Amino acid sequence: MTATSDARTPGTLPGSPLDGIRVTFPGVLRSEWIKLRSLRSTLWCLGLVVFISVGFSALVAGVYHVENVAAVPVESGRQLQVLAATVGVSFSQLVAAVLGVLVITGEYSTGMIRSTFSAVPGRLAAYFAKLIVLALVVFLVSAVSLALSALVATAIFSSRGLHTDLFSGQVLLPLLGGACYLAMISMLAFSTGAIVRSSAGGIATVLGVLLVLPVVLSLTASLTQAKWVDNMTQFLPSQAGAKLYAFQPTHEAQVPSGTVSLDVWQGLLVLAAWVVVPLVVGAVLVKRRDV
Repeated sequence: MTATSDARTPGTLPGSPLDGIRVTFPGVLRSEWIKLRSLRSTLWCLGLVVFISVGFSALVAGVYHVENVAAVPVESGRQLQVLAATVGVSFSQLVAAVLGVLVITGEYSTGMIRSTFSAVPGRLAAYFAKLIVLALVVFLVSAVSLALSALVATAIFSSRGLHTDLFSGQVLLPLLGGACYLAMISMLAFSTGAIVRSSAGGIATVLGVLLVLPVVLSLTASLTQAKWVDNMTQFLPSQAGAKLYAFQPTHEAQVPSGTVSLDVWQGLLVLAAWVVVPLVVGAVLVKRRDV
């Protein structure tokens, strides 16, 4: 009987079928897309965004009464159309915020984040891949829901004799801005979830910033009559972001002296600051903290 000799150099380990396979960012994006679309919470949240947007649009357009349709100026008709199409954004932002938090905290609660970071040791690739997939999905679904809302509102107004131009820039830009706003709110919620690593804590924090903080500042401004407090509300994410989907008239109204009023681009920059700062903090913590 002859013994089979091992031709490998002593001290070397046997090869693995995975040798030579590298983790690429497109591959991480694909895996995060598979994870996102397979979650039941994603389908529920995105379905609610569409339902809320279209439902509120039909409700507002249906109950709004116009005395003399022929006397309504063209720009006023477009303003009504934008109002009806985007009224649901104030409510669907809450759903987008919840989805953004759950995308990251769901993996922490189940322990799946360990597998994710084991497959992507650098961590940041997985972090930003989740963010990109989330933002793109929310933006696309929001854009579709707002387009459907505008179509519903236009059909209802047209049935009453109020004909508006759906393809006017004054109508299309707020619809695009509304989709951009919801995507950025989901990004803000995602970074908050990465910082606190708790679904309940992340949702409470984001909803506090979006809902509670504006009310507190408004009440404080009313009680103290301090104009600087009232001006601070303009720099909150919900207030600054509202400029993105607000109707922009041809002639801007005069702003009282000492009162801050942001335009669309200023509102976008303020909202971007609210998004970027927590994202950077979240990335640093994801890189440094133990899972």
